[in-house]
Amino acid sequence: MGVLRIFSIIIFFAWLGCEPALAQKRVALVIGNSAYKTVPRLGNPINDAGLIGKMFQAAGFDVVDVKLDLNTAEMRRALREFGTKTRDAEIAVVYYAGHGIEVDGSNYLIPTDAVLETDTDVYDEAFPLDRVLVTIEPAKQLRLVILDACRDNPFAKTMKRTLSSRAIGRGLAKVEPNSANTMIAFAAKAGSTASDGDSKNSPFATALADHLTKPGLDLRKAFGFVRDDVLKNTSFKQEPYVYGSLGGNDVTLVPAKPVAAGPQASPLETVRKDYELSLQLGTRDGWTAFLAQYPDGFYANLAKGQLNKIAAEEARAAAAEKARQADEEKARLVAERAKKADQDRAAAAAKSAEEHRLAAEKAKQIEEAKAEAAEQRRKEAEAAVVKALAEKQAAEKALADRLASEKAAAEQAAKQAADKKSADEAAQKIAAVQPTVSQPSLSPQEMAKLAQLELRRVGCLTTAADGDWNASSRRSLSLFNKYAGTEFDVQAVSNDTIDAIKARAPRVCPLVCDHGYRAEGDACTKITCKSGLELQDDGNCARPRKNISSRAPDESSAGGSKPQRSLPPTEFSPNRRLPGEPPDGSIPTGQRMTVQSSACPRGQVLELIGGSQAHGIRRQKRCIAAN
Repeated sequence: MGVLRIFSIIIFFAWLGCEPALAQKRVALVIGNSAYKTVPRLGNPINDAGLIGKMFQAAGFDVVDVKLDLNTAEMRRALREFGTKTRDAEIAVVYYAGHGIEVDGSNYLIPTDAVLETDTDVYDEAFPLDRVLVTIEPAKQLRLVILDACRDNPFAKTMKRTLSSRAIGRGLAKVEPNSANTMIAFAAKAGSTASDGDSKNSPFATALADHLTKPGLDLRKAFGFVRDDVLKNTSFKQEPYVYGSLGGNDVTLVPAKPVAAGPQASPLETVRKDYELSLQLGTRDGWTAFLAQYPDGFYANLAKGQLNKIAAEEARAAAAEKARQADEEKARLVAERAKKADQDRAAAAAKSAEEHRLAAEKAKQIEEAKAEAAEQRRKEAEAAVVKALAEKQAAEKALADRLASEKAAAEQAAKQAADKKSADEAAQKIAAVQPTVSQPSLSPQEMAKLAQLELRRVGCLTTAADGDWNASSRRSLSLFNKYAGTEFDVQAVSNDTIDAIKARAPRVCPLVCDHGYRAEGDACTKITCKSGLELQDDGNCARPRKNISSRAPDESSAGGSKPQRSLPPTEFSPNRRLPGEPPDGSIPTGQRMTVQSSACPRGQVLELIGGSQAHGIRRQKRCIAAN
């Protein structure tokens, strides 16, 4: 039974974390040296190594070895062991953060216990870059070395020179890999030093973590983004550099995520299937793995209930085992004729064990009832989801049918309107044909009158069609251009203008009614107020206001004449047509005119300021003092 349970757990975990059988093997060695014994400690390398190690682990690398503060022996052992792991790998990466040095054109990585009293000690106490390249050489597809070791080297300042001609460089020297598909990345260009920055990690390590393992991103482009970030964050003082070359195909550390070829199951469906598989296993390990994958949500609560059920069963089994052991102990004491006190204690222990067993049995029954209730709720919730989906599909189908029906009706109506329009145009063309001679050309006045008639038909002209192409007619054509989206010349009328107006629907310009009328369709209908109400200036019906007037004396008293009280100006709605008001278009825009009108009180005249319908400017009207 135990073997079967272990086998079930193995199958379950394999099913949860399965990957393609032919996935590339990727290995990485990350070294961070900070605690140097003979020079001041470096702050960032350990932090940088931890950041880069987590980056490779998150990217799914098969092997990620993170080594910190390695001395000479430890560094040698780490390279040897990692070399064994690269033999069957496609991609091998070594990241090093710490001190490095360049001597006579060769680069060396410095362990934490190095002293480097003389320049020749480098050959014994440090590791050449070629040793690192030999470690990753077995990798089949890509070999990558990343060196964040271009810091200002304190060893060079105290190192004794055995030969004055031996060069000790600033930073690291330029290198050209001999093997194909090998890249070496420096935190700073050869001959320059890198900065640790002011934060927890160096600018170079931060940029690597942001770009290097993006899925599907070519390695060369990734290092280009790293270079841009470092230049920006160091005010263009530090420029990372990459040596080596790759082929024409994209080389990525993390392959692009595959695009699903068909409809994908919803996340809830995936969780449900995983839950049902765990339910079939029925083991603590299975439910623990499920909760690790899905820690929250409806199914997580169900899984916790199943774990409680298993715990209750385990407690019951443990209590039953204790009861059995107590019974055996009691029988042994009786068989051996133990003292009554021992028998009493054994009996008490047996009773207590039995009580615990009964309590555990009851707790198990309670947990089983809870689990069954939770399972029933799960089934009901899934049934509700299925029902809601079916109702949604039915509603979408009904909506689609209704839209299709409305579209068909609209197309039929449009077809009937088009047929009617074609018949009307044909009738007009037949009526326009003369039996013997062609129609003579129209005079400008006749063309103007014909255009005015058409402009009245489409609702852009309110004055009479008299053949005089005046300012009112030009404004009406300007309105037609505005609402019809045309650009005809308003100064003169052409056959194209008349044909374009004829081709339009019955109304183009919006209907504007005089005061006391409201627009209903294509006609103005007079507003009729109920009994006791009267029409106001704003076009609404309301109760009349009480007028309180004071009579001024017509003649002066013996002591002299008194000035007559002036009445305040009275303003009117632009839509209201007042007695004595001249027709629209007769007053130029912005020009002032005063006329006598019965709408004004005694001693006042009607002041009018011209507007423009073409520009949406309404005529202003008010009563002012006559003097």
